[in-house]
Amino acid sequence: MRYCGTWYEVAAIPGKQQRGCANTKAEYTFDAVKGQVMVRNSCKRKGRKASIRATAVPVAGSGNAKLIVTFFRWIKADYWVVGLAEDYSWALVSNPDGSRCWMLSRTPYMDETLYRELLDQLRLKGIDTSRLVKTSQG
Repeated sequence: MRYCGTWYEVAAIPGKQQRGCANTKAEYTFDAVKGQVMVRNSCKRKGRKASIRATAVPVAGSGNAKLIVTFFRWIKADYWVVGLAEDYSWALVSNPDGSRCWMLSRTPYMDETLYRELLDQLRLKGIDTSRLVKTSQG
């Protein structure tokens, strides 16, 4: 899967588990035997590294654009890739109602012009970008 690898969080509509996080990134690896993606999300909070692991499986018929992510074997979350660069250099992800959203990049920093263009794309998808918070990667 070309989507696998490391993604840096550029901005997000954060949930309570993400509050106070910096240097946030996600690492995805495909387990061909199990047919699922192994997920490792990490950040720094109050100077300490925090991480969580999960698994993700594609939703049938979505062309791998929609996944169900499972944390702790029972907590499930929708992960919809709603925008993706042709070269996979950035991705826009949300849940179905847009109340959670992530702007991801293959590099820790994003050009401001591109950032604004991606904000426009999110708005066109009905996502309230006023709640989006830039993520410190420094």
